[in-house]
Amino acid sequence: MRQRIRPSHLRKSAALVAASAIVAAVPVAAASSAAAEEGEPSLVISSLPSASPKPGEVYDENVVITNNGTAAADGVTFRIRLTRGLDFPETVEGCTYSTVEDQVRQALCELDTVVEPGASVETPVRFGAQPHALMEAVEYGTSATGEAPGEGFDDSYRRLTLTADSSADLVAVGADTEALAGGRESVTVRLRNDGPGWIQNQESDDQTALMVRIPQDTVASEVPQECAPFGVDGPSGPGGTPGRSKYVCWPADHTIDVGESLSFTFMLDIDDDATTTTGEVKATSVYDIRPEFDKNPANDKARIRITIPTDDEAGPTPSGDSSTGGDGNDPVGQSTGGTGGMTGTGGTGSTGGTGDATGTGGAGGTGSTTGSVNGNLAGTGSDGTPLIAGAAAATAALGGGLVLAVRRRRAAAKSS
Repeated sequence: MRQRIRPSHLRKSAALVAASAIVAAVPVAAASSAAAEEGEPSLVISSLPSASPKPGEVYDENVVITNNGTAAADGVTFRIRLTRGLDFPETVEGCTYSTVEDQVRQALCELDTVVEPGASVETPVRFGAQPHALMEAVEYGTSATGEAPGEGFDDSYRRLTLTADSSADLVAVGADTEALAGGRESVTVRLRNDGPGWIQNQESDDQTALMVRIPQDTVASEVPQECAPFGVDGPSGPGGTPGRSKYVCWPADHTIDVGESLSFTFMLDIDDDATTTTGEVKATSVYDIRPEFDKNPANDKARIRITIPTDDEAGPTPSGDSSTGGDGNDPVGQSTGGTGGMTGTGGTGSTGGTGDATGTGGAGGTGSTTGSVNGNLAGTGSDGTPLIAGAAAATAALGGGLVLAVRRRRAAAKSS
């Protein structure tokens, strides 16, 4: 059962709410003052209790560092890393703050204390939830000798995953275009996060995704690499496989920031005898399990409509996304969505306007990202993945430190 923050630990931060790090260590167990016998220290750290903080609340708990070794640890370097929905509410003397790969906040704190063999010290861990907090993780601790920890987790350096008491609104954006029978048509669909929380699954590989049903009388001849064929209950082949009727698309880094729109473009070959036809897009997960954090199902589905004019009708009009509701012949309807052309670091596209500017995407920003899918879901989200593993350089440095979560391949009722 998830343990919620005790009322005494809930504190409003004056600024952008967030988290602070370890400060001074307080001895909680006496130890001999005699010089330690020759040997090595072996520090272990207690686990933080889980919580589900609301945006604006501060988590404040203590951890105990115990020396199970045969020599004293003269000074302890304590590190905290926070995902982007958390931050430090204040700076503390003795701590150095920085931002590392993938917008991870870090505090490296020097505890001026000696931990004798058999003794323990206690130190606080404080962090708070920002307005866009949702799927978060905290790394905290030291090394067995008291020096700065490396990557990966053990008894002296631990990881806590938590879900903030918030939500994220996934929006499926379809397309409405005209084309000629026997021709080819490019169709771009989108998955947008309207917040307030950012999305990065920390607990399983059931990643947030967009389900795409290809319109009848058309064939997907070119498919994005980040879109895999969808089988009975999950992805059933490598990304980019053409010729299937249903696909599931998701970002390679499993991350969707607030306001970000992910674009997926398919090339469709239209049958010679095709008439006006429709498909569908749906905001869901890679196993088509509706995310619990999305509290607004009204905009989870949208239409792909391809109008095929007859000989006595006007010629085709330029293609584009539908930005109005569906018509009386289509029960799915179309989510409101704009078109755009902002490009920047992490991808292309934006919602809610038109233009062609250049910029840099980031947390809370608007943009569109692309990625790759190799069909190997064993390498997706993980409860044991270090916070900086999202960046390629950091992943190389971590080596074999990743611990994969058990895949949530379960049968579940599909959302209507």
